Amino acid sequence: AVQAKAEGICEPVLLGNDETISKLAKQLDLNLDGIEIVNLRHPKESDRRERYAHILTEKHGRDGYTFEEANDTMFERNYFGMMMVETGEAGACITGVYSKYRDTIKIAKDVIGLREGFNHFGTMHIVNSEQGTFFFADTLINRHPDCDTLVDVAKLAADAVKFFNKTPVVAMVSYSNFGSDEVGSPAIVHQAVEIVHKDRPELSIDGEMQINFAVNDELRDKTFPFNRLKGQVVNTLIFPNLSSANSSYKLLASMNNKNVEIIGPIQMGLNKPIHFVDFEDSVPSILNIVAIAVIDAIVEKKKIQNPQL
Repeated sequence: AVQAKAEGICEPVLLGNDETISKLAKQLDLNLDGIEIVNLRHPKESDRRERYAHILTEKHGRDGYTFEEANDTMFERNYFGMMMVETGEAGACITGVYSKYRDTIKIAKDVIGLREGFNHFGTMHIVNSEQGTFFFADTLINRHPDCDTLVDVAKLAADAVKFFNKTPVVAMVSYSNFGSDEVGSPAIVHQAVEIVHKDRPELSIDGEMQINFAVNDELRDKTFPFNRLKGQVVNTLIFPNLSSANSSYKLLASMNNKNVEIIGPIQMGLNKPIHFVDFEDSVPSILNIVAIAVIDAIVEKKKIQNPQL
């Protein structure tokens, strides 16, 4: 937060006990001037907690939420922080260093909700390497995606790549190629590709294919000349499940290759800018996500001002 403030990235707000945070900052020799600290559990925040609880109850009353239950949740940082974003009192929320993802996912769905037209959300990691920039998805959220989930992830990933001013060229990967294995994970990926072809005919996407064919366009085009990515270099990889996606980027991160930079996870598919960081992320990694969240918040604000964007 101190570095984000110093670099002019954002106006940070820290959620937590102000005395504890100030004591820690003193120990670390950090200057908190200009950084707002909100002690969400303090009695002085009771009115705001109740206001947030009423909003959440109105939103989910028919899902079994009572005001009392909603009010109790506002003592939790994720609920409180995301409600700040939902009400426009903050531009974005960064979470994950001290949160279990399965809990945070549910809270994000409850408070923020999913983008219109989607039933799932996910995350991607950006991998900058000597071979180019690649986008991996879904690296954090969906453990065992079915066909509908993979369709949403593919579409969201393509939209996210466009957000970074790149033209998405998407390979949906598995351990077989173009229907050579007709059961299990490859069959699900194959079906998802067919659906995306129908829904987004303008999108450069194909699969299922093995990773070596995905990243080697000459090999892919020679072996499978019918593929819809012919003559193009893949920059987006959609993995068949969370294990493969998560392991892939973490394997690259663990090799200590100075020529590889990994940024993420980057949220895709929530209504508003809620972004996640990985457990034990470094300060530079968190700053990268903060910067992306700020851009996301700026774009979100412009969309509100001009819905045609």
